[in-house]
Amino acid sequence: MATTTSRPKAEPTVQIDNDRVTVTRWRFDPGAETGWHRHAHDYIVVPMTTGTLLAETADGESAFELAAGESYTRPEGVEHNVVNINDFEFVFVEIELKTQGGWP
Repeated sequence: MATTTSRPKAEPTVQIDNDRVTVTRWRFDPGAETGWHRHAHDYIVVPMTTGTLLAETADGESAFELAAGESYTRPEGVEHNVVNINDFEFVFVEIELKTQGGWP
């Protein structure tokens, strides 16, 4: 799983952090990674760039194509590392849902 690499780190900028959500903009230079982590909450990713990212998990690696504005969601709990394998900057916004159920 977690391995030591010499990859540059992606740059997270937390935009909102309250009792309901954390919204973070992630900027990846070419070759940059998030570092191994596990989400404590369900989350939504909104790509701002079109391109390919690499997901590293305990089960192996998989490349996935993302299109700007085409969101996806994942459940809490999976440990992973995300790597920009493009030769250009990649940006996405991540929205972690801290509460379950409806909004007032």
